[in-house]
Amino acid sequence: MTINILFAAQPDSWAQYKEPLSAALQQTGLSYALRCDFAPSDVDYIVYAPNSAIQDFAPFTRLKAVMNLWAGVEGVVRNKSLTVPLTRMVDEDGLTQGMVEWVTGHVLRHHLGMDRHIVNPDHNWDHSPPPLSRDRPVSILGFGALGQACAAALLALGFPVTGWSRSAKAMDGVTTCGGADGLRQALSGAQIVVLLLPATAATENTLNAETLALLPRGAVIVNPGRGPLIDDDALLAALDTGQIAHATLDVFRIEPLPEHHRFWSHPGVTVTPHIASETRPDSASRVIAENIRRHVAGEGLLHLVDRSAGY
Repeated sequence: MTINILFAAQPDSWAQYKEPLSAALQQTGLSYALRCDFAPSDVDYIVYAPNSAIQDFAPFTRLKAVMNLWAGVEGVVRNKSLTVPLTRMVDEDGLTQGMVEWVTGHVLRHHLGMDRHIVNPDHNWDHSPPPLSRDRPVSILGFGALGQACAAALLALGFPVTGWSRSAKAMDGVTTCGGADGLRQALSGAQIVVLLLPATAATENTLNAETLALLPRGAVIVNPGRGPLIDDDALLAALDTGQIAHATLDVFRIEPLPEHHRFWSHPGVTVTPHIASETRPDSASRVIAENIRRHVAGEGLLHLVDRSAGY
C-alpha cells in the first residue's frame, strides 16, 4: 500500500526539502508518494510548518499524524481541528547542534566581555581579565533536549550550570530544580540566564519585573527560546537601571521586530534575527522519515507533543 505524504510549508521550502526528504523516505523501504498537492481525503501524513496555508485539518479524513518541521509547536498545538498525533522537530544533528553553537557563542561573548574590545571607539586599554568560567554561574530555563545539550557544552567549558524546568530533571554535573521555588533558586545565583522554554500560557512573562529583580545586579539575559517569555517593558526598565547589564535576544513577540521598537536602539540589547537555530533539511528529513516508518510499523512516535502541556 502506498502512503501519501503531503508536504505543507511555505512554497520555497519545497525546493529545499524535496530531494533530502525523498532520499530519507527511500531509505525506510516504505512505498510512498510525496507531493504538495494531494486531495485532503487522500493524505496519510503531513510534513508541516505552522506558517503553511493549511490551517484547517478537518478535511483530512484519512490523516494519521502531523510531523512538525519546527521545534516550536505553539502555532499548531491549539488548533482544534487537529485531532491526530502531532510531533515536534528534535534533530540532534542539525537544530540541536545549531542551538548549542549559538548559545555557547553568546555565553562566551558575555563571559569574556568581548563587546568592550570589539566596540571600543575610545581605544581604551582595559587590561582587566574576565573571571574564569568556574566563577560564572549560568542558569538555563527550559531543560528539555535543547537545554540539556547546551548545558553539556557549557559544563565542558567549566561553567557551573543550573537547569530549571516545570518539573525538575536530573543531569550529571548540573544543579536541577523545578517549580516556583526552583525558579527563584535558578535566578538568584545566575550571572547569565539562557531562555529555552516553550511558549505556553504558563511560560509567558517568565522574566518580569519581579523575577528580573531576583537576579544578581549586572546579570545577562540570552533568549533564543520564544519572545513572549520576557515582559519587554520590564526588561527595558531593568536595563535602564543596570539591574540587567545586557540582553541578547533572538526571538520577539512580533517578527520581524518592528523598525521602531526600542530593542533596536537600546545600547544594552543585541538583536539577532531569529537565527539561533534553524531546521536543516538533510538531517530533519531523516528524523521525519524515521518517525513515519515507526508509525507505519506500529511503533511509538518520537517527540510526540503533549497537547495538555502545550509542547
